[in-house]
Amino acid sequence: MSTLRLAIIGGGHLGRIHAKLAKGNEQFDLIAVAEPSEAACRTVQDQLQIATYRDYRQLVGQVDAAIVATPTSTHYEVASTLLRAGIHVLVEKPLAASPDQADRLVQIANHHRRILQVGHVERFNPSWTTIQPRLGQPKFIEAVRAGSYSGRSTDIGVVMDLMIHDIDLILNLVRSEVQQTSACGIAVLGEHEDLAEARLTFANGCVASLRASRIGLQATRRMQIYTTSGFAEIDFQHNEARLVRPSTEIMERVVNLDSLPAESRMQIKDRIMQDYFQVETIPAQPRNAILDEQNDFALSIRTGSAPSVTGVDGSRAVKVADLILQQIAQHRWNGAASKPWQIGPLATQEPTILSLPAREPTAQTRRKAG
Repeated sequence: MSTLRLAIIGGGHLGRIHAKLAKGNEQFDLIAVAEPSEAACRTVQDQLQIATYRDYRQLVGQVDAAIVATPTSTHYEVASTLLRAGIHVLVEKPLAASPDQADRLVQIANHHRRILQVGHVERFNPSWTTIQPRLGQPKFIEAVRAGSYSGRSTDIGVVMDLMIHDIDLILNLVRSEVQQTSACGIAVLGEHEDLAEARLTFANGCVASLRASRIGLQATRRMQIYTTSGFAEIDFQHNEARLVRPSTEIMERVVNLDSLPAESRMQIKDRIMQDYFQVETIPAQPRNAILDEQNDFALSIRTGSAPSVTGVDGSRAVKVADLILQQIAQHRWNGAASKPWQIGPLATQEPTILSLPAREPTAQTRRKAG
């Protein structure tokens, strides 16, 4: 079976990771990395010994597929050009900078019958792939994702940068339309929000709470999922997952500890988990999620089957992220619209009104007054 000729568009941090993995991936023949920065090109050449191009359009006709790891603001232009040229595309998350651009990329891919995959890599995280089939219908989800400032992805805020990972996972799990969104966020280091909190209410009654920060004191990537059959806790960072199943007595509402005397409750409290719940640690074998993502891309191209994360999936995530950003922009920190400087992620304290000191009357003003 012939290998697929591949190009990496973008020679930054993530682009170099993709290039290094693709170079050793027997599914691909890595042709080149396209990167407009001369310094980044030199880094790619020095570290990976891979050919570089300053203009990605020079690779049209030389490759069958491309992985787009450029700034989000350029995703639409780059991906649409490649798709129209008949090249299969994997676009790093988020798919595009706006819902309209995301929808158009899906349409272009369909029109030209090319694979459009989106790099929501947490779908390939072993802790997720191992536990997801064992989850029941979700009722409440809490996701927390935080990291320190990286200096990357500064053309977007934390919602599109980090929170969108959890948005995609939740949409994939819940499979229902978002009916209500509320959110707030704060910009600290620039023009885009660096901290954000959102609450999504779905048509089927499920509620999801999401928090994200890119100025956190420590890295965190956790999700808790309460379902019709139990409770799951996933630690994406450490590749760990636990499943908690309630006993039949709990499920049938036979247990009512509130009716017991206080002394009895104190005797029971240390054995609650052992007596009424089954706690299971789900083993997840360490895997390289980005490499699995690349292999899924190759498989979709060869078979014509849909990738695990389709362009439609990526578009849905962008649309929900955009709803959250709209709510962040409209959030009134003082509860009223009369003070515009207290609305949105760039809200500030009430501006100080400077009062000028009274000026001593001059001889001219004294003569006029007389």
